Amino acid sequence: MKLSSRIKPISYLKAHASEIVRDIGGQKEPLIITQNGTAKAIIQDIESYEQTMETMALLKILALGNKQVDDGKTEAADDVIRRLRDKQKNT
Repeated sequence: MKLSSRIKPISYLKAHASEIVRDIGGQKEPLIITQNGTAKAIIQDIESYEQTMETMALLKILALGNKQVDDGKTEAADDVIRRLRDKQKNT
């Protein structure tokens, strides 16, 4: 993805808002909006945004799991399975 072709000033956004919204879904690439020459916002289609959020959630879960392993907060799989089976039998 070549972002340099997807950078537009805020004046472009103001003048072409409906065109941007119409086209953004088909391109699947974000549009970077600048103000006074500085990147200030990104516009992207909802599907890409949702995918990004799902990816971030999975990365957070992995990071949490790695921290638990580093902290020694783990149990052997056999022990967990045995405990779950015992619990199921008692219900």
